[in-house]
Amino acid sequence: MTAPVSSARRAGSPNAAGSAAPASAGGDGTEQPRPRRSCLAVPGSSPRFLEKAQGLPADQVFLDLEDACAPLAKEGARHSIVDALNTGDWTGKTRVVRVNDWTTQWTYRDVITVVEGAGQNLDCVMLPKVQDARQVVALDLLLTQIERTMGFEVGRIGIEAQIENAKGLVNVDDIAASSPRLETIVFGPADFMASINMKSLVVGRQPAGYDADAYHYILMRILMAARTHDLQAVDGPYLQIRDVDGFREVAGRAAALGFDGKWVLHPGQIEAANEIFSPSQEDYDHAELILDAYAHHTSEAGGKKGSAMLGDEMIDEASRKMALVIAGKGRAAGLRRTTSFEAPEA
Repeated sequence: MTAPVSSARRAGSPNAAGSAAPASAGGDGTEQPRPRRSCLAVPGSSPRFLEKAQGLPADQVFLDLEDACAPLAKEGARHSIVDALNTGDWTGKTRVVRVNDWTTQWTYRDVITVVEGAGQNLDCVMLPKVQDARQVVALDLLLTQIERTMGFEVGRIGIEAQIENAKGLVNVDDIAASSPRLETIVFGPADFMASINMKSLVVGRQPAGYDADAYHYILMRILMAARTHDLQAVDGPYLQIRDVDGFREVAGRAAALGFDGKWVLHPGQIEAANEIFSPSQEDYDHAELILDAYAHHTSEAGGKKGSAMLGDEMIDEASRKMALVIAGKGRAAGLRRTTSFEAPEA
């Protein structure tokens, strides 16, 4: 089931009180997705944290109306979030609000209050505990009605879908295809561990008694669905916020598979996430060299070759595609080249 809204996914959008994370040009002229190496959770009910988050170097902030807000604080938190989005300086950050899930009584009012009040200063709405595609479609329809009513650009606000239980994972392909607004599939490990009765109380850590990676299937299942539909994939939080080494280990696992970023719950995790989900300077330089070399060798001046040598390495179209990924991540991370390509003499 697909939502009726037709809109391209946006890489970034300007606003009056700051700017969203900027789009970056790919080597083939396309725009790269928003950087989401570090996605900072911010309680919507805490004015102090709402203010502090604006000065932290996270790629994305999501202002939370769900688990981080007690039931009695949710209504007030909606208005605090609206004020923070409209008056705060979120320059360089993707601005997201996590609403409550559709099984609660709060969801529709979360969306209406936040989007009517600050829709022009909002990039995405995160929907937790998504179990089937209809829930994303419902959010898409509600966003469309609000945008039309308020005179906003229809389809500009994106959606992030959070997979937090077995049913959501089983349906993740349909969820990933559910709406053109969808930008990201997010893994929610704590609720997921509970939903499958995993024998561990430490979110993200391997359960005792299982020698292999207990999360490999889950992460790969989310990643395949995301990539099939040109979406980003983001890993969820590591709750031991003082254990930076543990965070690095868990984040490194997701980054190695190809995830785009990870949630951070504490400022001390931001630097590690930004580093782990960025290419190294060496890999970034090498990727840019591959792109330059391939462009040269396939050109008239370079002999119109389908494959060529870059030093001791043979490169071809597959090499170019791999290099585009690394170069795009490096550019989004703000890396600058330290090498340049020199065409070989004819």
